[in-house]
Amino acid sequence: MRQKMKEMNLEDISYADIIVGIPSYNEADNIAFVVEQSRAGLKKFFPDLKSVIINVDNHSPDDTRSAFLNAGNSIPKIYISTPSGVTGKGNNFYNLFMEAANLDAKAIVVVDADLKSITPEWIRDLANPILRDGIDFVTPLYSRNEYDGTITNSICYPLTYGLLGKNIRQPIGGDFAFSGKLSNYLLELTWHKTTRQYGIDIFMSMNAILGGFKLAQVGLGAKIHKPSAPKLGPMFTQVVGTLFETLLTYRDRWQNTGRVLDMPLYGQKDLMKPQDLSVDYKGMKNTALSEFEQHRRILRESLEPENFKTVAGMYDAVNLNIGMDLWTSLVYDLIYAYDTTDANSHLIEAMKSLYFGRAVSFYRQTMEMGHEESEVQIQRQARHFFRRRNYLLRKYEQK
Repeated sequence: MRQKMKEMNLEDISYADIIVGIPSYNEADNIAFVVEQSRAGLKKFFPDLKSVIINVDNHSPDDTRSAFLNAGNSIPKIYISTPSGVTGKGNNFYNLFMEAANLDAKAIVVVDADLKSITPEWIRDLANPILRDGIDFVTPLYSRNEYDGTITNSICYPLTYGLLGKNIRQPIGGDFAFSGKLSNYLLELTWHKTTRQYGIDIFMSMNAILGGFKLAQVGLGAKIHKPSAPKLGPMFTQVVGTLFETLLTYRDRWQNTGRVLDMPLYGQKDLMKPQDLSVDYKGMKNTALSEFEQHRRILRESLEPENFKTVAGMYDAVNLNIGMDLWTSLVYDLIYAYDTTDANSHLIEAMKSLYFGRAVSFYRQTMEMGHEESEVQIQRQARHFFRRRNYLLRKYEQK
């Protein structure tokens, strides 16, 4: 579906070898810094290539547009916005893909507008695998606080590892690079409503895998930005909805996966200490309990009886302790129920209570551990999803 957009291409750029794209919504306070670091990276490491920096915006009411256009820069800039009232990160990416096709770009680098830790070297390290080695999709590998990005840690990473057989640590990290070939491919796929919102990152990662494209990871140090600590709202529903839809659409492509492949690693090998993050433990626990009570019926219908009995006992006793094995079973139960019932988005909403319960349990299990020890637990969980994948596959065989 094409969408109308507002574009300001003041220098009439009609071709680019490399694009740095910056999706945004209300990022006027930081976007100039990201522009400057991107400019420095393009000038220093790719001086002979035709470059452009593109801000794909959601008509931000804080005038992100002016902050972007007024940022001192010797690299051409293009501002593109969705129409007033049309938001969604995926809509911004759609506009970026369209512009990349118009400019016939070889490589597109995307960086978040709220980054505090971006350096010129990020641009080099993200773009080089695309330009020099024929990689189609590069995902970030950086130090993140173990309680930042819990949708990644507890759902997206384990399922990418466990079902698709790819060890991609940050499939929704926010900072990517991809080839023009992949960009054009993604444009032609079916975009669900959730894809046009926060579901875009997992949509890109999974379709790059399932489409047979060449993938790599790049070490970027620590990611310092506005943390995405566990919170209710549209992000969970949109990411998990897109994840489930994509998995089930292409089930024939991953059900026979026999091993997990590590991705080539570029950039920094030694990652630094991540940023600190405060955790609202009581708030998460209260949310988990209230959400479970609200969605008890649909969870009873969607989970295996023994699994529902176990979690219901925990929630009723206000003693949440969802361990790695139980969490794996719950997620696989819900994927199967999503595929075989008409619960759909209602099931994703119900899953929030278990997601918060898992976040609370993980915090309790790791609160005395250092970052590296906690990361070991996250990776153990991903491996467990792979070992238990037959639990899900047997459901289909029995059906």
